[in-house]
Amino acid sequence: MSAPPQQIAGEAEALDAKVPHPTPKDSAAPPPDRSKAVFIAALDVGTTCVRCFVLNERCAVRGSAVDAVTLLNPQPGFFEIDPEALWRKIVQVINKAVQDAKLKPTDITCLTISTQRCTFLTWDHRSGEYYHNFITWKDLRADELVEQWNTSWTRRTMNGFSYALFLLTRQSRFLAGSVLKLMNGQVTPRLLYEILNNKRLRHALSHKKARVELLDSWILYKLRSGNGKDTEVEHITDVTSSTATGLYDPFTLSWSPLISWLFGLDTKILPRVVDNGYKGYGHVHPSALGPEWSRTRVPIAASLSDQTAAMWGSQCFAKNDVKVTMGTGAFLNLITGPQCHAAITGMYPLVAWQMEKKAIYCIEGASHDFGTVVTWAQSCELFQDPKDTAAMAESVADTNGVFFMPAFSGLGPPVNDYRSATGFIGLTPSTTKAHMVRALLESIVFRLVQLIEAAEQETSQKLEIIRVDGGVSRNDFVCQFLADLSQLQVERAENSESSIMGAAFMAGINHGIWSRVEDLKCFRQVERVFSPRKKVYDTIASRMDKWSRAIARFSDWY
Repeated sequence: MSAPPQQIAGEAEALDAKVPHPTPKDSAAPPPDRSKAVFIAALDVGTTCVRCFVLNERCAVRGSAVDAVTLLNPQPGFFEIDPEALWRKIVQVINKAVQDAKLKPTDITCLTISTQRCTFLTWDHRSGEYYHNFITWKDLRADELVEQWNTSWTRRTMNGFSYALFLLTRQSRFLAGSVLKLMNGQVTPRLLYEILNNKRLRHALSHKKARVELLDSWILYKLRSGNGKDTEVEHITDVTSSTATGLYDPFTLSWSPLISWLFGLDTKILPRVVDNGYKGYGHVHPSALGPEWSRTRVPIAASLSDQTAAMWGSQCFAKNDVKVTMGTGAFLNLITGPQCHAAITGMYPLVAWQMEKKAIYCIEGASHDFGTVVTWAQSCELFQDPKDTAAMAESVADTNGVFFMPAFSGLGPPVNDYRSATGFIGLTPSTTKAHMVRALLESIVFRLVQLIEAAEQETSQKLEIIRVDGGVSRNDFVCQFLADLSQLQVERAENSESSIMGAAFMAGINHGIWSRVEDLKCFRQVERVFSPRKKVYDTIASRMDKWSRAIARFSDWY
């Protein structure tokens, strides 16, 4: 069935009635040739896989290709990606998707890119020398540095001074500053770690031969330069990739001079930030993707982060719309509109997207060990296939008193204990695999409900519906348990590839394939709505209360 009308109601408040449509210029992509069929190549580079889908004007998938990302673990807590190995996979996946669609590169109307955030490298783009691999957002190498900073008098003094400024000015940016701290998922601490510990990088910085690449800026450079043939291609990143780095100030929409001053980072090594309607992305270099592309001039129509792509794919355009992506991590994003909201519960304000200098904001909360928990349990042979977990969980009435704490990366907001341990509690001789699997699935929902409650507290709004996407969202037990415990409707689309769809939607708007977000609503079909069951609420709410008390048992373990 079609998406309900209320999912786009109120767009005017968030988007001034429509997303601005950039006017094509000679230096930018030309308007689409209406005499040709439209085919959008949507590239999504995530934590675990690289995917490319080719979609037509009706957003039907004509072809696709997927390849796994090889995560390197050279030391405990280090999670890296070899950049050149990743580039080879990107090239292969794009070419295979076009072949799967039974098309030629010359048939592609435009390319759009969605990437994981806060994964970065440093290099000399002129010589091609890398000073280290991509350091992913899950990497924990800077954990000690994070702990030192967050317990330092400098941080406490800065927080106190920011709160005093807030009391004087009532400006929300100072309220945000009063709770500012470092987090492992941000680029800031991991970049500082590399500068302190990587001699080659320090030497290159002293000779002005190093710059920072976020994943999107690196892919854009490789595509636009022909894999390094044109080293004068501008160094740019999109605003939705920069906003979560910890180096960017969403209130001023610029790299933060305060962070630069506090940590001695020269912002000149960072890419220039552009908005999502940027007209200067240009084209894929004819030599970037292989000889088959030598006679092509494929426009790059959009570049955006995976979470923004998921928001667009879930059609969260209006204030208070909320989506939850259930992938490697779980990310809750709630649209707060044209004003940046100062979050104080451990959630954080971000630029949801920006077009023609009009920014729309959101608050975000994350549980970094969502899909990771499922993958770990499978490796421990609790089940053979993740698809089996819903049936296993439903085969028992409850967990038989067993609880699981999903904290491989600690517990995020609103608990904010990044030294928490992971584990089961309450095991007895009568515990079965089904009890353990149910406890595991319940625990990741408990974390989601904590995020939902924090979001409602932050915005003083009662949510009504949650749109879910990502691989774990295909689990019926998780979705129904989430609906029952949150007492909110949980809406799941037929197509779980929200980041792919969102990247295609934004590309289509930018490239003139569609004019307004209203043109997009017909492309999102709701597969199922999970409604809350009041009769089970008291029982499962009491289980969450007991699980919440168990947090103290795992707290501050490391």
